[in-house]
Amino acid sequence: MAATKELRAMDTAKLTEELSKSQEELFKLRFQHATSQLEKTHRLNELKKDIARIQTVMNQVKSGR
Repeated sequence: MAATKELRAMDTAKLTEELSKSQEELFKLRFQHATSQLEKTHRLNELKKDIARIQTVMNQVKSGR
């Protein structure tokens, strides 16, 4: 995932695309985790944090920061 500086350089459309990709990947990983097929469980926490970063940057863009 991109660093916060890279996220801030993206436009809103690209941020929305990254958010949907991350959410879709998180959904798939949750299913793998539930069926005990996921080996890298730390990836779940990483994705949650990435989604939060993207949402934070999107909110900052909306509020004009």
